Amino acid sequence: MTATPQPPHSGDRLVASSAPPQSQAQAQPRPEPRPHRPARPGGPVLTVWQRVVGALVYLVRLASRVAALALVLHAVFTVFSANPANVWYRFVETLATTLSLGLANLFRFADPHLTTIVNYGLAAVVWLIIGSALASLIRRAAP
Repeated sequence: MTATPQPPHSGDRLVASSAPPQSQAQAQPRPEPRPHRPARPGGPVLTVWQRVVGALVYLVRLASRVAALALVLHAVFTVFSANPANVWYRFVETLATTLSLGLANLFRFADPHLTTIVNYGLAAVVWLIIGSALASLIRRAAP
């Protein structure tokens, strides 16, 4: 009962082995490992001026998107009748009236919610267009 089990022989039927018999394994040479491909470089090396221009373009786009977000938030707060005593509402309202570019009273409709959506939505679109155009001009003007 204490006999150690013998390892199975390769000719046994109950042994499932995916390894080829020893004679075939020695006959076939191992394939060469693929050479390591170095990591791709990040592209051309940027000069300091190019980095400054890139940062400026990024800041212009960010500022225009933040302005558009404030205008859209004000329109959403107005449409859903947010509490005017809330600090966030007052902050967004002040920011939106400052950033409206004079478009806050461009159109007048019978419904004040529609008036807010159209006027502040238009101002948001104008901010996005201005930001994109200005960023393009800065990028093109840089050597």
